[in-house]
Amino acid sequence: MALKQISVFLENKSGRLAEVSSIISNSGINLRAISIADTADFGILRMILDKPDEAAKLLEDNGFTARKTLVLGVEVHDHPGGLAGVMRLFEENNVNIEYLYSSLQNATEKAVIIFKVEDVQHGIEILEKFNVNRVSQF
Repeated sequence: MALKQISVFLENKSGRLAEVSSIISNSGINLRAISIADTADFGILRMILDKPDEAAKLLEDNGFTARKTLVLGVEVHDHPGGLAGVMRLFEENNVNIEYLYSSLQNATEKAVIIFKVEDVQHGIEILEKFNVNRVSQF
């Protein structure tokens, strides 16, 4: 199963990220992973939340452009080389990674890496074939 990621397009101006954070926190939605990439004019905030559909609607209702995307949450051992094994597995099985980031959650001795791959179903099939633990929800 894939996770729903919420991507929010933000103008590069003071207070926009704080506004998104307030909307999310005031609604009781829990942030599980976050990443932001920026250019001179705008940023793309990517989040994994415990209530992604509700979060997307709230953000849109407050004037933000929010998009839902399917991504993979993969458990990796939290030690040197933990990520390398999954990266090698994807490379050897032609899973194209568009980007990745890590989760804030570390309740076990494992980290959770969020992968945006070109073909989500193919990524899921490879992870299942090689018994790699996935995170289906936070």
